[in-house]
Amino acid sequence: MTEASPHGGQPSQPLPRVRLVDVAREAGLSKTTVSAALNGTGRLSPEVREKARETARRMGYRPNATARRLRAGRARLIGYVVGEFADAPWAFLESPYFARLTAATAATSLRRGYAMVLLPAGSLQSEWADLALDAVIVADPVADDRIVDDLLAARIPVFSDRSVEGRPGAYWVDVDAGGAVREALDHVREQGARRPVLVVPDSTTRFHTEVFAAHRDWCAAHGVPERVVRVEAPGNPAVVRAVETALAGDPAADGARPDALLVVAEASPPLVLDAVRRLGHDVPGDLLLVCVSEDVTAEHTEPPVTTLSLRPEAIAEAGVARLVAVLEHGARELPGVLVPTRLDVRASSVRPPQPACTSRPAT
Repeated sequence: MTEASPHGGQPSQPLPRVRLVDVAREAGLSKTTVSAALNGTGRLSPEVREKARETARRMGYRPNATARRLRAGRARLIGYVVGEFADAPWAFLESPYFARLTAATAATSLRRGYAMVLLPAGSLQSEWADLALDAVIVADPVADDRIVDDLLAARIPVFSDRSVEGRPGAYWVDVDAGGAVREALDHVREQGARRPVLVVPDSTTRFHTEVFAAHRDWCAAHGVPERVVRVEAPGNPAVVRAVETALAGDPAADGARPDALLVVAEASPPLVLDAVRRLGHDVPGDLLLVCVSEDVTAEHTEPPVTTLSLRPEAIAEAGVARLVAVLEHGARELPGVLVPTRLDVRASSVRPPQPACTSRPAT
């Protein structure tokens, strides 16, 4: 049964698709010339190439995607899934780090001719098996996530972190988590901190596992007590509760309060700073604060908060470059890439200069 138009007339028919021959006729060029101009091939003058492209743009011409897929053997679709938030599949979009990583990956892929398809965390095979995916990017998979195994079994290339190293059909780009932790802890130690506390998610991703191990090794090497507070869930409320626990003092050290806080669990820097002050700490007077964060509000607090950036844009660029090398150039034995992090030191982790001690002669 044909439904009537909501305006009372007959349903409108879709406009006919603009064909390559239509563009050629409008531009006064041959079909072969227009095809070469749009594909960036052939020996054409800049004027002819621009005329063909402008005519195609004005007429709304789009290449036949089905035909191109058949010729190239690719759909030019890339799956993208964030493994860390399986209990809340789309929560990663609220994370400044994952929001920037996702946007950069989508933009970089599109520049290379690929569209990105968002998949929920904890995706089952039935949710992606019928999609014509050329590859899938799995950001921060957790230890018990089956998606990497299922994708590789389906002969779909996987691009992920270093947890997939050595697996046929898998390629990795990662950050130097251990180096990042050491740099941040060395920084607060140089500023006089001797009782740092790590606030880290209760997560099984490779990144957080390496953070925990690097912190343990650093504490052992410097002879300082190893104090870690785990965050039980993603999001600002859970991180703030963990910060409050971290600042309560260490019963094993006669209740000694920390003098530095490295917050790896992502949270709003202003909210972390507010929680610290609410508990009576002066930043940076008696507590140095460093947050792993891509949140630009960190620069605008008082004092501005020192952040450790994981550089999501650099990760996206490196990852998509490897994806293209595999899909378009047949690369198979690609080495992984370790992207360096960046510590943006601001006033929250710089100890203020102490006034010089002077004594007056007795009068």
